[in-house]
Amino acid sequence: MLDRKMQNNILRKLKDAYPRTLLIFELIEGDEGVKYTNLAYLKELGLITGGMQASGNSLGYTHSAITARGLDFLEDDGGLSAILGTVTVKLHSDTIRDLISAKIEASTLPATEKDQIKARLKSLPATALQAATLDLLRMGLERAPDAVQMIQRLCGF
Repeated sequence: MLDRKMQNNILRKLKDAYPRTLLIFELIEGDEGVKYTNLAYLKELGLITGGMQASGNSLGYTHSAITARGLDFLEDDGGLSAILGTVTVKLHSDTIRDLISAKIEASTLPATEKDQIKARLKSLPATALQAATLDLLRMGLERAPDAVQMIQRLCGF
């Protein structure tokens, strides 16, 4: 049985000892089987090392240590893993211009007006294009009735 309170207790004790190892099995209270289950779970997630050792049909316990991933898990901000795992999405200015130009072309504006707008769009500096892109993104999210549903699908809901 997974026991979140026990898991937290294990991680906190190992954090306090870091970088040393502990015979954590002896320091936590609870049913032996529950202790083994939770140590195995934390180990499989990569939050601790050691903890238990299987030999045939019997289990024994070994020294444990918290991993960097375990330390970051305990941090309110996600630790360095959150910083290192940041994904930056970059769109080239030409790609943005092409997307906006396609929208202008698909509009019902007269052809001469479309050409004038697209010509000015090509001459916009990158900073103006960046500001316009953020504004367009905000407007699109505010006006798209199905934006929340699309975000839910994206997130697997």
